[in-house]
Amino acid sequence: MDMLWNGWGDPAKAAPLPETVTGLLRDLLGVAPSTAEPLALGDITVPEPRLTEAAHAALIAALGESDHVRTDPETRVRHTRGKSTPDLLRIRRGDVDDVPEAVVLPATHDEVLAVLGACSEHGLALVPFGGGTSVVGGLAPARARPFVALDLRRMDRLLALDPVSRTATLQPGLRAPQAEALLAEHGFTLGHFPQSYEWATIGGFAATRSSGQASAGYGRFDEMVLGLTLATPAGTLDSGRAPRSAAGPDLRQLLLGSEGAFGVITSVTVRIRPRPQSRRYEGWRFASFDTGAAALRRLAQDGPRPTVLRLSDETETLIGLAQPEAIGSAGTPQEAGCMAVVGFEGTEEDTALRREQAAAVLSACGGTPLGDDPGHRWAEGRYSAPYLRDSLLDAGAFAETLETAAFWSRVPALYAAVRGALTGTLTAAGTPPLVMCHISHVYENGASLYFTVVSAQGKDPVPHWEHAKHAANEAILAAGGTISHHHGVGTDHRDWYLREAGELGVAALQAVKHRLDPAGLLNPGVLLPAD
Repeated sequence: MDMLWNGWGDPAKAAPLPETVTGLLRDLLGVAPSTAEPLALGDITVPEPRLTEAAHAALIAALGESDHVRTDPETRVRHTRGKSTPDLLRIRRGDVDDVPEAVVLPATHDEVLAVLGACSEHGLALVPFGGGTSVVGGLAPARARPFVALDLRRMDRLLALDPVSRTATLQPGLRAPQAEALLAEHGFTLGHFPQSYEWATIGGFAATRSSGQASAGYGRFDEMVLGLTLATPAGTLDSGRAPRSAAGPDLRQLLLGSEGAFGVITSVTVRIRPRPQSRRYEGWRFASFDTGAAALRRLAQDGPRPTVLRLSDETETLIGLAQPEAIGSAGTPQEAGCMAVVGFEGTEEDTALRREQAAAVLSACGGTPLGDDPGHRWAEGRYSAPYLRDSLLDAGAFAETLETAAFWSRVPALYAAVRGALTGTLTAAGTPPLVMCHISHVYENGASLYFTVVSAQGKDPVPHWEHAKHAANEAILAAGGTISHHHGVGTDHRDWYLREAGELGVAALQAVKHRLDPAGLLNPGVLLPAD
C-alpha cells in the first residue's frame, strides 16, 4: 500500500477530531476551519517529465523492464517531498515544484549501480526513496537539474540470518513491520519502533540515524548496525566485517546518517535479539518536569534501565498527547503534573526484576505509580500521532514537531530556550501556540527533547512556520543542543548542521562526497550544500 498522498499513512485510519478538541482549538488558539474545498489528486497539474528519450531509454535498460521506470503523474506526485507539515500544506494546494521526472524501482544492488550510471551519463540527479516519511526536507533536492526518485520497495528481502552471532542482513526497502515479521519467523526481533514504524524502511533508518521508542532498552538504530553496503557513482563500498575493529576509522559511522548524499544503501547487517517473552508498560506521575527528568536521569545513569522510558511535560500531560487515541474522549481531566511511561521487555524473570527495581528508584525520586493502563494506552496509540496531526490540519490548525538532544546539565536551559523561542515568535505573529514537549530517548550522559507545536495557521502557514522554526533552531544551537537527534538533517536543518559540524568538518565531508559522487548527482543540497 502507498501512503496517503496528502497526509500520513493509511487513508482508512484518518478520522476527524472530536468536537471537544475542535472547540478547544477555536476557543484557546483562535483556529478557524478552512472554507476551501480539498484538492483531489487528479486535480493537480503535473508538468511533463523533462527526460530526454535517450535518458528514458537508459533508465529502462538499467532495470530491464519499462514497468520499473514510471513517469505517470500519480506516481510522481506520490514521490514528491516527504511528510512534514510544510510538505503536506504545499502538496494540498497543488504545489509540485519538487516533483521527480521519473520514479525507478530497482531490485538488486547491480541495478542500483546501473541506474547511477545512467544518471551520470545523462546528467540526472537521484534521490533515494524508502518509506517517504522524511520530515526535514530529505526528499526535496536542490532543483538545479532534473532528478529521479529511486524507490527501493522491490529490495525487500531478508538476505541472511546468523542465529549464532545474532545478526541479520536486510535489504533497504523492507518496511519495519515486514522486517519484524521475517525475523519473528526465526524467533528474533530488531527492537526498533519509531513513530514512523508502520511505513519507514530499513535503509531509511540507517540513512537518518533513526531512534525508536524502545531505545532505552534496544538502543538507537545506528547502534544496531554492524555492516553496510553502499552503491555510489564511483563504485561499491562495503563496511563492517566484524562487530568492532581497530583497523582505522569506522567507515560505518561515515555512512550512517549520510541521507543518500554519499550513495544508496543496498544492504544493512544488524544485530538482533530474541523476541521478548513479556512486555509490560506502566504510567508514573511526577510533580514537575524537572522532578521527572531527574528520575529518568537516575535510571539512565545508575539503572535499572527500562526498555521504554519517556516523560511528558505539564502541557503535554494536561492535553493527553502521550495517549493520542484518548484525546477528546469523555472522562476526568488529567491530574496536574507530568506523566512518564515506563516499559519493560524481556524474559518473564528479567522483566519482573527490573520493574520492581525501577519502581523503587522512581518512588524514591518522588514518582507516583499510575498502574498499567496509561502505559498500555500509550503502547496501543503510539503510532497515532501523525494521523492526529493530519486531523488538526484538516480542522484548520497548524501542527508540527521538532526535536533535539543535549547533555543532562544543559537539558533544562535547552527546554526553556526552545519553548521560549517558539512561544515568543508565534505569539508575536498573531498565532499564540500550544507548545508541548517530552523526553523520549535517554542516555547515561543526556537526553532528547521532542516538541509538538499547535497554533492557528496564519495567512500563509509555510513561511509563518519557517520563521518560528528558524528561531527554534537558533535557540537549539545557542543552548548547546544538537540540531537533530533522530529526524535527520535534510534541507530544513542543513544550514544549522553546517555550523554545528564546523568549517573543517564540513570540508572533510565534502571531500568524501566529491570522491564517491564526483558529479554531485546524489540528493544535491541535502545534508551538504549543492555544488
